[in-house]
Amino acid sequence: MKYMRMAKSLTIDKPILEEIEQTKGPYSTSERVNALLRQALEQERYQRLEQEAAQFFSESGRSERQEARAFQRASKRTLKRD
Repeated sequence: MKYMRMAKSLTIDKPILEEIEQTKGPYSTSERVNALLRQALEQERYQRLEQEAAQFFSESGRSERQEARAFQRASKRTLKRD
């Protein structure tokens, strides 16, 4: 996938830059930094989704879970009859 490139000046800690230089392989430093940033942003998105899911499921009340279980049992009984 081709991305639109935009020049931006950022400061990077020397130890981080040295590690990027050591691990970039045949790619440019810019390409390596972009790849690492994409990966980090994707990881953050997954973490936010996990947090949202945990919050959503923790908020479902006991009565809602009981209703869901009752519905599942009724559905199983219906399917057994068919």
